[in-house]
Amino acid sequence: CHGRGNIMRKTNTAIMSLVMCAAMLLSACGGAATSASTPAATQAAQTEKAAEETKESAQETPAPAGDVVTIQIGFENTTEEPIGKAVEKWAELLAAESSGTMKLELFPNSSLGSKSELIDQMIMGESIITIADGAFYADYGVPDLGILYGPFFFDNWDEVWKLIDSDWYQTECGKLADKGLTVLASNWVYGERELMTKTKVVTPADIKGKKIRLANSQIYVEGFNALGATAVPMALGDVYTSLQNGTLDGVENPLSTLYGQSFQEVSKNILMTGHILNFTTWCIGTDYLNTLTPEQQELLYKTGEEAGLYNNEQQAAANDDYRKKLEEAGVTFTELTDEERALWKEASLSFYEKGSQFGWSDGLYDTVKAAMQ
Repeated sequence: CHGRGNIMRKTNTAIMSLVMCAAMLLSACGGAATSASTPAATQAAQTEKAAEETKESAQETPAPAGDVVTIQIGFENTTEEPIGKAVEKWAELLAAESSGTMKLELFPNSSLGSKSELIDQMIMGESIITIADGAFYADYGVPDLGILYGPFFFDNWDEVWKLIDSDWYQTECGKLADKGLTVLASNWVYGERELMTKTKVVTPADIKGKKIRLANSQIYVEGFNALGATAVPMALGDVYTSLQNGTLDGVENPLSTLYGQSFQEVSKNILMTGHILNFTTWCIGTDYLNTLTPEQQELLYKTGEEAGLYNNEQQAAANDDYRKKLEEAGVTFTELTDEERALWKEASLSFYEKGSQFGWSDGLYDTVKAAMQ
């Protein structure tokens, strides 16, 4: 799937033009007398020296801006969140390791468009990277990946890392590439997704009928509907106002995102469900990726994973700090007991029984559980 391309400096024409100018200048500076008194051999030597100096100057000149591969990277988060800082790190790594020949242009806060809009553009060949996950990929032709973002699927992060190294996961990513989207990195912790509500909830019965914002994905929506909520697909940028005016009763996301979006100003309760251990991925259009050289492609993969490790360090360090900040803003945290968590897991089982509705392979739940062992 690796495309081929070339980044070249086109200096030959410029060199020849400058050589000709140098020769004319040597002739003109001394007038006719100089031309007559300068032996032909000396003139040739001067002309050759000017050509060499011009060539050396051209070699020292950085590649023109047109030779830099610029890729836009759009995401929903702010640059103050750990994941936003990690994207900035990715841009730094790519610029450094490509010697300035590759550049990521950052568009945080959905400023480049919604996730769905960006993915549609990427499939059409645009030079864009965005953040996505299996719930979205399920909607773009690889339904089995959606199971990873069902509620209460993973018990711990070790299961997550084992899974993304598995043959099953690599096969599914290959199917996605055939559909037009290539995963560049999967080792990014987005966080444990918690439930933030305007009124306190503890059990699934407490959210029955409450309007909870979910990302615009069938998997996310059906997962929370199975828990008893009324799922409302909505762009993250619209949630603050909707919580404020009562259109929404709650939202779910990692603590970093909940705080980064200032939801603590309009919602004061967080239930520590950890209902999704949310690893996220960065993807690019397969057609666009194939216009890059194998070396350029490898740089995107390599620096994306390096930035992922940086992101995970930032996430781990920041989570306790975000909880403290949220508490200082008046948010009340509720921890689930083992018995209460069992109620949530039991409620989630009806979601996994709908596999045929999502187009899942037969026996998918057991297949993926086995792949993470």
